Amino acid sequence: FKQKTAYEISLGLVGSEMCIRDRSYHYMLENLNQSDPLSIGKILLGLGSSYEDQIIKRQSELKFVKWFSENSFFNNQFIRSPDVNNAPLANSLEHYQSLLALLPNTRTTATVHYRLAQIQARIMRDFEGAKSSYETALKASADPRLKSLIYSDIGKLLIYDGKYKEAIQAYQNVIDEPEVTLPIRNAALLTLAQLNLVQENYAKGIELLLQWMDQVETVTAQSWSLLGQAYFQQGNFRKAMSSMKNAISMSEEEGYKPKENWYVLLAACISELKKEIGEKKALLQQLDIYEILVNLYPKKLYFVQLGGTYGQLGREKDYMITLKAAHAKDFLDKESEYLALAQLLLLNQNPYWAAQVLVSGQKKITTYTETVKDKTTGEEVKVEKTGPVIRDNEKNLKLLADSWRMAQEIDKAIPVLEKAAKLSKDGKSYVLLGNLYLAEDKLEKAVDSIKKGLKKGKIDKISQVHLTLGQAYFEMQKFEDAKKEFRTAARDKDKKVKTTANNWIKYTENEEIRVKNLALRRDYIQSQS
Repeated sequence: FKQKTAYEISLGLVGSEMCIRDRSYHYMLENLNQSDPLSIGKILLGLGSSYEDQIIKRQSELKFVKWFSENSFFNNQFIRSPDVNNAPLANSLEHYQSLLALLPNTRTTATVHYRLAQIQARIMRDFEGAKSSYETALKASADPRLKSLIYSDIGKLLIYDGKYKEAIQAYQNVIDEPEVTLPIRNAALLTLAQLNLVQENYAKGIELLLQWMDQVETVTAQSWSLLGQAYFQQGNFRKAMSSMKNAISMSEEEGYKPKENWYVLLAACISELKKEIGEKKALLQQLDIYEILVNLYPKKLYFVQLGGTYGQLGREKDYMITLKAAHAKDFLDKESEYLALAQLLLLNQNPYWAAQVLVSGQKKITTYTETVKDKTTGEEVKVEKTGPVIRDNEKNLKLLADSWRMAQEIDKAIPVLEKAAKLSKDGKSYVLLGNLYLAEDKLEKAVDSIKKGLKKGKIDKISQVHLTLGQAYFEMQKFEDAKKEFRTAARDKDKKVKTTANNWIKYTENEEIRVKNLALRRDYIQSQS
């Protein structure tokens, strides 16, 4: 004996209840003392309804397909395939078809056609058949309430088929029905508003939406967002902004997180109203929105927008922190973004982190598009390439070398600057490399690098370079070479440089004499010993 689960027990109870209902309707038919078609129709309709209840095993999940993909004015709600029992489905269809064949044309007949149409649409997905059955139901003396339901369902089928203009007419029929119930009318009013918005009839859509808001007891956050979108499309940014603010505050009251696109649309409204609001005030309002977005919906776009807004407000440190957070989440994927972050870190006295950011960009591989000339045709073509986000060009390598140098990581700066110097079309990088070697007492490499720099040329303040080269020779005690470089520097028109060079010449001459005297003294002491 296997113990049944609660779900299996509930299904059993439902099944038992359906069997009891079936037997009750059969008993009523067998013991009916009158031949009134209306009474017979009601009993047979009840029996058909009992069969219908058995078609879907989990009836609560059956929803009509609600609309439609590409338009923001409709929700996308698609149902999964219903769990259909084929035997009860066949039973229901056969039963309703028998009813139509046996009964005279009454309101019951209209209900049967309506029930058939619902089975065709909701379960069999036979939309053409369903539409035909709905239209037949309309012709079969349907009561006012049923008419409004039929027009509403026809409208849904037309929406599904993309026939929005015809759907508008169907829902207008619902509203125009004199005895339509308020819930059905309100639902039709909302759908009619949405359809007009889809058709870009924004004024009419807004009018209907406001009318719907007046009719219902509770206006939801979703409704305000719909109105905001409509106003935005119409170009009424002030009312759009007000509606989106209502949507956001109401959703918080209703206990759920406001939707991402509500904040995006609100930011867009503020952007459109920047002149009216005032540029700084508008930026501050957008700043609040982007700060919320990066917390609720952390995406690269919102980090970049937040950082850009900080930048426009002159809050460079906050801009840096935002980009650094985006980098930590691995959102950055463009060379310009990595370089901007590195430069901001340097600006805020964080050279070590600037270098680390640049190195991470060198390691990150991405796909990018590059324009090249076709060798055969000579035409420019776009080619997709794969490589590091930060490419090894002179500018990037020099920035990395500067970052390591400012972080006092000279051993890391030197090999990077060597690469930059080889790529450079001028001698500046070689000169800088020579200075680094000189600071590290690597004198021969310093001299070699500076001479390479002078050979490449295009150097600013060339006299200063000759001074540095002279100092390197001085440290190597190559005094003649040192004096030669100092004399070259002394020809500069700048009095300060000329004075410095002449001072170095005197100092070098004195040092040369001192070194010679020391050498003579050493030689004398050695000869005496």
